[in-house]
Amino acid sequence: MTADVFLYLAAGTLAGGFINGLAGFGTALFALGFFLNVMSPVQAVAIIVVLSALSGLQGVWLVRHTIRAQSARLLRFLLPAIVAIPLGVWALALVDAQTLKLVTGGFLLLYGGYFSLRSALPKFERATPVADGAIGFAGGFLGGAAGLSGALPTMWCSLRPWPKAETRAVLQPFNVVILGLTGVMLAWQGAYDRQTVISTAIALPMALAASQMGIFVFRRVSDDTFRRLLIGLTFVSGAVLLARELL
Repeated sequence: MTADVFLYLAAGTLAGGFINGLAGFGTALFALGFFLNVMSPVQAVAIIVVLSALSGLQGVWLVRHTIRAQSARLLRFLLPAIVAIPLGVWALALVDAQTLKLVTGGFLLLYGGYFSLRSALPKFERATPVADGAIGFAGGFLGGAAGLSGALPTMWCSLRPWPKAETRAVLQPFNVVILGLTGVMLAWQGAYDRQTVISTAIALPMALAASQMGIFVFRRVSDDTFRRLLIGLTFVSGAVLLARELL
């Protein structure tokens, strides 16, 4: 591994790991821009799903009690998403993945920009099981089709008046499961060659450490600040996604 490859690998891993620890999503959005400078898309995605799933387990452990208390809520998102993953993978043969990413990035940008400028955030306080399931299904589909499993659930959860632990108790395990299943599919397709495994082994300790730094910040922000943070990260995620696809 050359020095340039290591530096890009380290920069992407630290950026993605920190965001994952802070918000429970976003590893791919913040790491891919670095990784794709020195490796193929398949190798980059194969590394990222492992880093995201394994470092995300730390966040799952952090809110494990809330996950147990709100397990029915999580399942409303997760079960439809699992069904949708193979549909998203199948859709890759019919839908241009770049177009899908551009549309999603534009939506993230508009959503995050609009709500970032509002002084008061809307709150959907009543239970919405049908909407939760639809968002989960769409997240699973986008995960299979474009690796964007966390985009729509993050947007939806940022508008719910849940404490930050309850929000994370949906987003973190949702993304860990979806990306874990994606990793299994990639392994089945032979994506983990020797170089990919070596790069993953080098990056994993850095991802775990960066995730702990993000968790440190997460513990110290208020519930309202966390909602604002999710919306701000949605805006940044959209900008990063559009920039990567357009440039």
